[in-house]
Amino acid sequence: MTAGSSQTTTQWSDFLLRALVELRQVYSGAEAQLDDTAREDFSRLFDGARRLEEMLGQAGDTIDSHDLMNILAAIRGYAEILREDVGPQQAELDDTLARLLQALHTAQDGGKSSEAPQDTRIIESEPGYILAVDDLAENRELVARNLTRIGHFVVTAASGEEALRALEQSDVDVVLLDLIMPGMDGHEVLRRIKEHPDWRATPVIVISGRQDMDGIIECIEAGADDYLFKPFNQVLLQARIKAGIERKRWHDREEQYRQQLERNEKFIRATFGRYLSDEIVTDILERPEGLELGGDLRQVTIMMSDIRGFTTLSERLAPAQVVTMLNRYLGVMTDIIMEHQGTIDEFIGDAILAVFGAPQRRDDDADRAVNCALAMQAAMADINALNEAEGLPAIQTGIALNTGDVIAGNIGSERRSKYGFVGHPMNVTSRIEDLTAGGEILASDSTLQNLRGKFHVSDSQELNVKGIDESIVVHKIREISP
Repeated sequence: MTAGSSQTTTQWSDFLLRALVELRQVYSGAEAQLDDTAREDFSRLFDGARRLEEMLGQAGDTIDSHDLMNILAAIRGYAEILREDVGPQQAELDDTLARLLQALHTAQDGGKSSEAPQDTRIIESEPGYILAVDDLAENRELVARNLTRIGHFVVTAASGEEALRALEQSDVDVVLLDLIMPGMDGHEVLRRIKEHPDWRATPVIVISGRQDMDGIIECIEAGADDYLFKPFNQVLLQARIKAGIERKRWHDREEQYRQQLERNEKFIRATFGRYLSDEIVTDILERPEGLELGGDLRQVTIMMSDIRGFTTLSERLAPAQVVTMLNRYLGVMTDIIMEHQGTIDEFIGDAILAVFGAPQRRDDDADRAVNCALAMQAAMADINALNEAEGLPAIQTGIALNTGDVIAGNIGSERRSKYGFVGHPMNVTSRIEDLTAGGEILASDSTLQNLRGKFHVSDSQELNVKGIDESIVVHKIREISP
């Protein structure tokens, strides 16, 4: 209702005041038969009636719409509660309360007499945690009473500041927000809720005596999920709260799922990143079907390195020394392989098996493999300097490179599998590596044919190795050609 003339006010105020006078008379004869709760509710209803009478007597030509709607909301709310609680046992009170609600309906419509809608339905909803924000105590009490009766847990706040503190302390499902409050008003509370990363998904239903369209649009644009006029229909409020709770719970489930995915991703990266390249981990995360057993045919360049004479060295050293020396070597080599975007297939004692070209293929796979091997051999000087400083022996590695088609994918069983490689080129690479001397890099003919850059190649030789029928042509690679 907007501010209007005294003539307009008279159209409904006399009707409503007569209904209140009648209710007082009927109540006085029935009071002794009522319990304490009912008498307390009637007391609150009549408090609202006195405030209404005072407002109408002092209004002159205008009435403040917000204050009027607050009073009417309180009277209507307690009348509806009393009809539900007392009406079935007190027929005369029930009839009088019904006429009062009719008068309230007429008042809300600005004096247009019509049949008041009778809707006593209860909207069944999942219980929710509701925050009711209103500076008037009777409004807070009324909302809490009605919503608690149907299974919700309600906490109230008398100011905007108090509302924000309540949000900090609890996970609220729906906020019922009055706009006109001293200090921090409802507009500011709404803005802060929607700007807060933990609260922005919380549905906010504005309940206000303001009925101007500009104000409604302003609230909706600021993020309000709904807008109800005072005095509001309890059934409609229940329906809006139910919808708000459902939206909040869907958001909460989605957020929990998102957080679980993030935790899973962090766990996978932290766990498997120690053994697999970032590319493989990313491929698993982005392509869940990649976890399925099986693989596809890939052309790759295979690299295998081994410490020469490591078995003999380990027999002369204490186990702790062996572990220190091996971890230092493998740590440096792993970093170099990762820098060159290689995939470490596995560590076999002191040996390293790595592949270039899977899970992601690049045009320069062979070149990166050769550059990686050269960097690994160059790093041996620093590794040996550290070994010698700790009284450990110097070590040398041999590295073999071979290019060919392999099956790349998840190999194993449903209970245990790993991303790996299967194919004849893997065996060929191992045989070449067996023949490398310390400090050597031997690359097969197939690897040289796939190189795009220039490298220093010398001492080509043809090898006959155990378990392979055909001879293998290999070449020593020393450094990048100028």
